[in-house]
Amino acid sequence: MVSDHVFKLCQETPSVSSEFAKNPLEAPTEIAKKLYGHHKSTTAHDASGVDRPPASPTDLERARQCGRWGPQQPSELFLRVYHDVLSCLDADPLGGMVSPPLMGSYGTMPLAIIAPLADIFRHMSNLIVRAEKEVILITCSWSPSVASRLISDALKELSARAGRRGERVVVKVMYDKAGAAQFVNSRQQVKPEVYSGKAIQLPKPEEMPHLDFEAINFHKPLLGTLHAKFMVVDRKIAVVESNNTEDNDNMEMMTQLEGPIVDSIYDTALITWGNTFHTSLPSSNAPATEGGLTTSHQGNEPLFMDREAAREQHQVVVDGQAAQLPEHMPGDPHYDPDLTSEITRMQSAYSPKPNESRLQATNRQLNLPCPKPSSPTGPEIADGDEFTPYIPISTPSPFPIALVSRPPFGAPNNSNVFVPQNEAWLSCIRNAKKSIFIQTPDLNATPLHAAVITALKRGVEITYYVCLGYNDAGEIMPGQGGTNEMFAGKLVEALSPAERKLLHICYYVGKDQAHPIHHNFKARSCHVKLLIADGHVGIQGSGNQDTQSWYHSQEINVMIDSEEVCRKWREGIERNQNTAKFGKAGETDGVWRDENGKEAEGSMGKPSMPWVKGVAGMMKKMQDKGGF
Repeated sequence: MVSDHVFKLCQETPSVSSEFAKNPLEAPTEIAKKLYGHHKSTTAHDASGVDRPPASPTDLERARQCGRWGPQQPSELFLRVYHDVLSCLDADPLGGMVSPPLMGSYGTMPLAIIAPLADIFRHMSNLIVRAEKEVILITCSWSPSVASRLISDALKELSARAGRRGERVVVKVMYDKAGAAQFVNSRQQVKPEVYSGKAIQLPKPEEMPHLDFEAINFHKPLLGTLHAKFMVVDRKIAVVESNNTEDNDNMEMMTQLEGPIVDSIYDTALITWGNTFHTSLPSSNAPATEGGLTTSHQGNEPLFMDREAAREQHQVVVDGQAAQLPEHMPGDPHYDPDLTSEITRMQSAYSPKPNESRLQATNRQLNLPCPKPSSPTGPEIADGDEFTPYIPISTPSPFPIALVSRPPFGAPNNSNVFVPQNEAWLSCIRNAKKSIFIQTPDLNATPLHAAVITALKRGVEITYYVCLGYNDAGEIMPGQGGTNEMFAGKLVEALSPAERKLLHICYYVGKDQAHPIHHNFKARSCHVKLLIADGHVGIQGSGNQDTQSWYHSQEINVMIDSEEVCRKWREGIERNQNTAKFGKAGETDGVWRDENGKEAEGSMGKPSMPWVKGVAGMMKKMQDKGGF
């Protein structure tokens, strides 16, 4: 049940952001200490997470009262999950990296993106240039790339636009580049000569003279990676994403959120930043619940419930094909005035050029970030099944949304497991009655084994998509959970033949391919992080289903209660990849094989000397930017 302590935290206490509004010169870390005291990181819960007793109707009502859900009340499943999430706050009120009164909220999601990494940064760059007063961007790895150049170009353009208006815009950027100084202070202020230098390549101050720019490098040694990736613009719009700021071949996912939930994500941004702001945030007294910052230069693009009904995907395809617009690229930007225009321009890039098929057009776009292009091996793309990277979404009203995140934990052990993110995942699996869908790079966290098996044994159908070979050499190290193939094998070995029929394991297959391509080839990988329970409760964000995300990294995830949005997500997942068609693993061992029984090139299988490959893999994981 929800304790009196947690109930009071959610009902009666102010938040970090409301106190920050009173004194924007005070460090959010100090505000948090005053509000919630100093709490040690949580360790494992007494109950396992699999056989925890279900919440009673009284418990669910108490959980409902711990959120501010707007016009639509949460479903029973959503409340069961939220009830379990709240139990984490007894030990650490900020275990979800958000003030308890703001953990449960509501809002809308006008856009989901399921696309290559650079396409997400195209949208982020448009949001940045359309900002009027404030941008807060928090990410994990940052390296010179198409992604970083899109952001740098946008910052220069934002500065130019602010200058023409005779105004200034406040911009805060935070990323993770672990270094020795973080053993002393995990939050290191980044000097201009460093953030504009070779390793980061953000603009120099003189290149963005009308921005009040500040950057922090955060890492909590040893293993407390800043893995949360999100951005808040003018305290009106927030995006939550799976991607780092770098070049790679990953398929990624982002969602855009509007309405009161933006205040919750803004609160998370303050808590994550922690330090005193050298330039105060203009939005500190302008919460999203009251419309965010008063702005006048955005072309009055409608937001939240004022947006027009979203186009269906078939209309997006038609509009993109008809427009034939130039692609928005680093060094050759084409910024759009609003979201509708962006969607059309992005779809235009995936539309066939003269004498080009849909398959060839998709192959062209998916090859852009790859060191070595891959020829298409998949079938021609039929009418109605086109790759659509930007997915507009409308709902008749705002819907319940909760933040289910986790804090960073640096100690080299796996004790920090009882956190909102993990409880949300486990509770979805534990309480689902019909189905669970998961897509993640790796699925190998130890608590998932028992949770998945228990759900299957009670008749829940479980489908999960993973990336073949993702960080295999590192995942094989003791304590890391094993490779995706090893974990899948353990699952199927524990099931009866009838139970195996309910488990569908697939390895990611790109939209232009007819087979998985091992992650080692850096050609077609997937970094999407998504869970959908019973078709209407969904969790999307930065958290992977692996040991690092479960026990160590700071993550941000949103949990929604909307059948329409979950349907759009799942349609986008299936439409923009061929995983269900060609990626099915064997029912008896969880390994993918082609029609001739041959495993994929590069597959590790069950290595005879895992420690040797594991040590090499961990070294590579530390060297690769954003490897975690």
